[in-house]
Amino acid sequence: MILRKAVFLLLVCAGVNVLSGQETKSTASQNVHIVEKEFDIPGLERNRQIRVYLPPEYEGSAKSYPVLYMHDGQNLFDNATSFVGEWGVDEILDSLYYSAGLELIVVGVDNGGANRIHELTAWGHEKYGKAEGQAYMSFIVSTIKPYVDEHYRTKPGRSNTAIMGSSLGGLITHYAVFQYPEVFSKAGILSPSYWWGEGPFEQVQEQALPNNTRLYLLMGGKEGDEMLSSFNRMVDLMKAKGLSKNITSKVNPEGEHNEQFWNTEFATAVMWLFRD
Repeated sequence: MILRKAVFLLLVCAGVNVLSGQETKSTASQNVHIVEKEFDIPGLERNRQIRVYLPPEYEGSAKSYPVLYMHDGQNLFDNATSFVGEWGVDEILDSLYYSAGLELIVVGVDNGGANRIHELTAWGHEKYGKAEGQAYMSFIVSTIKPYVDEHYRTKPGRSNTAIMGSSLGGLITHYAVFQYPEVFSKAGILSPSYWWGEGPFEQVQEQALPNNTRLYLLMGGKEGDEMLSSFNRMVDLMKAKGLSKNITSKVNPEGEHNEQFWNTEFATAVMWLFRD
């Protein structure tokens, strides 16, 4: 248990690749770019960068696209900026564009490094401290989304707006879809840290979701007993609250708490969320 908590804290607080002193070659696709503007986070006195993935034919068309907002932007597209490997979101979506016709914009919001554990939790924790997730999500909804809708050809409505994250990013994604049901109609909640406390369970008890909301919940069988038991408890609660038709839940027996696992599951999750 002590070792698992130590690894957890290492992962949640890291924002850059620190595994080697050698420079890592960028693996980001040409259709991924970092927005030069740094965005101030109201109430937190810090700023943030975003990374944007555009569909392969974006520049050659006049179409508008759905948008998926994701946390831990450093880890989504590029080995050179990831902590322990990237998700490969850009390569996967390029492949799905050609094989399945899936077209969407992805906005990756960089994490705050040492502040990540606070920014990605909407409920305080006796051991791990204060929660800044409410301010962080307000920032995404009130600052980042309006900027993206203004500067890119998006379909800005709720039915075409999704959010996804893993670990604490899964926890804040859970908070987001329940707190902002008028903004997000889809949520990918991967390896969520439901062990954090009662906050997310109380949220499900107290807040309803629109009937057409889609939640994709994923857990790995090798992520630890506490992770798995709290995940199963949440799935059972959602079903008891009448959300069975809104969710799909999956436990991959071989899944571990890392980017490699989320890479292998991302295509299935995003295709389910954006299915017709």
